[in-house]
Amino acid sequence: MATTTSDPTIAAHEPAPEESPLERAGEKIWRTLSGKSPGGAFGAPGAEPRWTRSTKEGIGTAYHSSCRLWFTISHGIVNEIYYPHVDQPNTRDLQFLITDGESFCHEERRDLDHQIECPEEGALLYRLTNTDRAGRYRIIKEIAADPHSSVLLVQTRVEILDDSLGEKLRVFALLAPHLKRGGRHNSAAICNNGGRSFLRAWRDDLHMVMGCRPEFTRRSVGYVGASDGWQDLQNFRMDWEFPEARDGNLALTAELDLSHGGECTVAVAFGQSEQSATAKLVQSLAAPFARHRATYVEQWNRARMSLDFSAHTGDGGRLHTLSRCLLLAHEDKTFRGAMVASMSIPWGETKGDDEMGGYHLVWPRDLAQSAVGLLAAGQVDTPRSALLWLACLQDSNGELPQNSWARGEAFWMGLQMDEVAAPILLAWHLKTADALDLFDPWTLIARSASYLMRYGPKTRQERWEETSGYSPATLAAMVASYVIAAEFAHARGDENAAQFSLDYADWVNAHLEEWTVTTHGELVEGKPRHYLRITPADCHDPGQFAEPDTALLAIANGAGEHLARNVVGGEFLHLVRLGLRDPHDPLVVDSLTVLDATIKHDLPQGPCWQRYNHDRYGQHADGAAFDGDGIGGAWPLLTGERGHYELAAGRDPLPFIKTMEGFANAGGMLPEQVWFGDELPGTPFKPGAPTGSAMPLCWTHAEYLTLVRSRADGAPFDRVAPAYERYVKQRTGSAIEMWTCAHPIPQMEVGKTLRVITASPGEIRWRVDESTAGEMTAKETAFGLWYADLPTTTLSVGGAIEFTLAGGENQTRETHRVAIAEPRRL
Repeated sequence: MATTTSDPTIAAHEPAPEESPLERAGEKIWRTLSGKSPGGAFGAPGAEPRWTRSTKEGIGTAYHSSCRLWFTISHGIVNEIYYPHVDQPNTRDLQFLITDGESFCHEERRDLDHQIECPEEGALLYRLTNTDRAGRYRIIKEIAADPHSSVLLVQTRVEILDDSLGEKLRVFALLAPHLKRGGRHNSAAICNNGGRSFLRAWRDDLHMVMGCRPEFTRRSVGYVGASDGWQDLQNFRMDWEFPEARDGNLALTAELDLSHGGECTVAVAFGQSEQSATAKLVQSLAAPFARHRATYVEQWNRARMSLDFSAHTGDGGRLHTLSRCLLLAHEDKTFRGAMVASMSIPWGETKGDDEMGGYHLVWPRDLAQSAVGLLAAGQVDTPRSALLWLACLQDSNGELPQNSWARGEAFWMGLQMDEVAAPILLAWHLKTADALDLFDPWTLIARSASYLMRYGPKTRQERWEETSGYSPATLAAMVASYVIAAEFAHARGDENAAQFSLDYADWVNAHLEEWTVTTHGELVEGKPRHYLRITPADCHDPGQFAEPDTALLAIANGAGEHLARNVVGGEFLHLVRLGLRDPHDPLVVDSLTVLDATIKHDLPQGPCWQRYNHDRYGQHADGAAFDGDGIGGAWPLLTGERGHYELAAGRDPLPFIKTMEGFANAGGMLPEQVWFGDELPGTPFKPGAPTGSAMPLCWTHAEYLTLVRSRADGAPFDRVAPAYERYVKQRTGSAIEMWTCAHPIPQMEVGKTLRVITASPGEIRWRVDESTAGEMTAKETAFGLWYADLPTTTLSVGGAIEFTLAGGENQTRETHRVAIAEPRRL
């Protein structure tokens, strides 16, 4: 695989083409003599720091927890190195610069052709072969981590293919530290410890040391864009050997000693002190790379599962094996169970230090998806740890943060009901797999269910984190969670709690179409009735309810307002997947027709879908990076979701499995988004190729693992069996209407009971007319909620019941009124 794309943050410092080597040398002399720092390096604080591209071709770490280092690979080089947690990148890139001292200076990432291989199946070990386009030399690297220490190891062999280069070829390591998630305020120096020559960088209490066996012959540190090694070598010679540079955006440069057959081992170590990092590095280099490699591979072989699903894939199980390893690699080794969404920053080459989060954060939804994917592959320990981590992250009221760092601090402040439901669904999967061990998840489940009942059915954000309202996917997760909560309550012998949860599930399930289906859709002629992407409604306004035919939906990233009835996505497929709707339901089938006509793209690999029409989270049409505006790409995980639907409908999902396999790059990484427009010549953008969004995306790999398992089982792995029995087979309805302070319904169907649910004990005083009134004491449930069923079954259409809440948090003088109406017909 070859690439010719350039990095604008480096290209901006290139000399003009007409400059001769002599002119460049003169420029270097002038710059060297001016503006020096105390350590000799000039140009402080350096260029504005940027991160690197998110389109990774490899992700790696040792399987053992004593190695708390992770690395990423793209374009033939190492990019970010994470330490001490999987959410903290500390480098921008580590690559080689190559020159003959006379006529060229090549940048490994940009000027060579790249090939990546995984030489050991089931181990995150990579072999990179980077070849000069003129065929004069090549560099072969194997990338791994010390299996028992936080050290990156790059075993390197430089092969000269053109004898005319002879002894002239020089190779330099160029490392850009971005310690503690930032390119600013780094310091660096050359150092000598224990009689060895190294380079080190530090920021606060984090230290990084780079060394080599055999040792580097020359070393220098400088400011990016001014006194770094890339600038130094523009006249094809290393003239600068600056000993120190402080407080800036820095680069470390060191020349490799190629006198030992062109072979060497470059190592980068991390620690909480210079002594700690240096000791790790020296200890790693004291053993041959081959020994580290053997142990590294052997450790990953321990993670192999006895289950073999290769017959249900299109590639003999290769992507399945790699996907399982990738998900395991995204788990933190200190905070077990915390798995980040991706070790990447989407469109990172345009992002600076202000973009601290990227996707290396823990989203409860993505975490649960990864955990279920691992369960589907037969792995139970990490999924159980994920559930326990969520249990410790959960607030006492059941709330979970939108996302967080691995140690638990919330990052973004949104609230998504499907993420609150995620622990319940994961607990169910673990229970079904008999993998809960001694952990009783009832407290976790009860808190989540309580929050969902108290503040639902609207969500502040749906699964794309953009809009509040009634989302079919979120509602599907909520209903399935209530049914699961009832199962756990029943197992505890609490039949009252079980029935209360089922009653709530029945109510939400009975209103799904009322809240999320339009009868006036205009996207496809003859198909006016279909599910929406979301019916917008303000969660902070309890009086705003679902109006799917008339509501205006404000779409994120500057896409403007559109009638919600004309914005569709695949969210409704979760109703089938979780077991709430029959896949052959005419409404589901019509919605599929509208979906495919609107946002389906037939790509060389197979079909793929956008998240929704008018989506603008993605690359620009000319290939420019997303900058708050763009065109939303097609998402391979949605191909997997469609595969699950096809399986539920009785069709073979293998074509969708093969399509997902086709979206993987040479290193086996599955992207968040792929390009569906026409090919842009001279760029990487062609139909079905990854865009600049996150890659790999754990959610996509988890979806693939789950789809393969579902094919093996003959049914969706995510299906909640008691929900399927209740709503698809038995078609259970609802005889109760629910009223909460967050969702105070203004009317209800005739013949039903009105249940008032409160967050604290108290009295409910009700009145139908002057002569018919009463008072009821709310009953307590195991969910930390109280309720009272008001006598409404005998009331006629046109009538109403009024009530007030008294006591505790419910104390209010406000009178609430619920009118009795005819059943709504869709």
